[in-house]
Amino acid sequence: MLSNFFVALGGVVPLFCLMAVGVFVKRSRLLSEEELRHMNRMVFRVFFFFMMFYNIYISDPGTAFQPTLMLFGAAGVLLTALVFTGIVCRIESDNARRGPMIQAAFRGNYVLMGIPLVSNIFGDAAIAIPTMMIAVIVPIYNILGVLVLETFRGGRFDLLPILRSVLMNPMILGAITGALCRLVELPIPAPVLKPVAQIAAATTPVALIILGASFHGGSYHAHLRQLIFSVASRLIIVPVIVLSLAIILGFRGVELVTLIAVFATPCAVAGFAMAQQMQADAELAGNCVVYSSALSCFTIFGWVFLLKTLELF
Repeated sequence: MLSNFFVALGGVVPLFCLMAVGVFVKRSRLLSEEELRHMNRMVFRVFFFFMMFYNIYISDPGTAFQPTLMLFGAAGVLLTALVFTGIVCRIESDNARRGPMIQAAFRGNYVLMGIPLVSNIFGDAAIAIPTMMIAVIVPIYNILGVLVLETFRGGRFDLLPILRSVLMNPMILGAITGALCRLVELPIPAPVLKPVAQIAAATTPVALIILGASFHGGSYHAHLRQLIFSVASRLIIVPVIVLSLAIILGFRGVELVTLIAVFATPCAVAGFAMAQQMQADAELAGNCVVYSSALSCFTIFGWVFLLKTLELF
C-alpha cells in the first residue's frame, strides 16, 4: 500500500512543483503578461514541434502504435462531448455558458499534464504511446471545440478551415515529420539530434512553468453552479465512466495510465482561449481551468493510487 502511495505521489508531485514555480514567477513579477504570451507562443510553435518529432522519431512503431487504444480514446472523447451536450442543454439555458461547460467535460490538458504523468510513472521510455495518441486526440479536441462553441453562438461551422488549422498545428506537423523520417529511415547525425532531444526534454518543464504563471483567479459567484458541474464532470464523472469501461475492456499498464491522462486531467487552457475568441463565457471557461487544475492534484493522485492498488498497472 505504501509503495502504491509513493508511485501515485511520484506521478503527480513533479507536475505541480513546476506549476508552483510558475506561480512564483508570476507573483515575483519576473515576467510580464506580454512576455508570458510570447513565451507561450514559442513553446507551442517550436518546443511542441520538436517534442513530437523526437519522441516519434526514436520510438519503436510496433510499440508506439496502439490502434485499439487510439480508437477507444477517440470514441471516448466523441461520446463524452455528445452525452454532455445533451445534459448541458437540459440544465443550462444560457448559450454563452453551454459551450464552455461542454468543452470542460471532454477537453483535458492532455499534452501539458497527461504525457508528463505517464513519464513520471513509467519513465521516458514509455512516452511513445501517449505521444502517438496526440495525433488522434488533439485534432478531435480542436474540431469539437470549434463545433460546440460555434453552435452555441449561432455561428457557421466550416470544416475545411478547421481541418487546415489542425494540419498546421505544430504538434501534428512534428508528428508527421517524425513519422516520415522514421518511415524512410532517414539518419539524423548525432550533433543535430542532440539539440533536438534537449529541446524535447525542456518542453514539459517550460510549458508547466508558463501554465502556472498564466493562471488568473476570477469571480465565480455568478456561475458557481455551472463551475461546480463542469469541474466535477471533468475530474470525477467522466473518469469514473470511461476508466471503468476501459478496465472492463482489458486496458492495463501504460495504456490505462494514458487513458487517465486523456480523461482525468484538468480542463485545457486552450478551451479558455477559444471561449474568449468565440464570444462564449470566458470567465467561466477560465475558472474551469484554474479550479480543475488546482483540484486535479488530489483527483489525479486518487485515480493513480486507486488503480495501482487494484494492480491494474
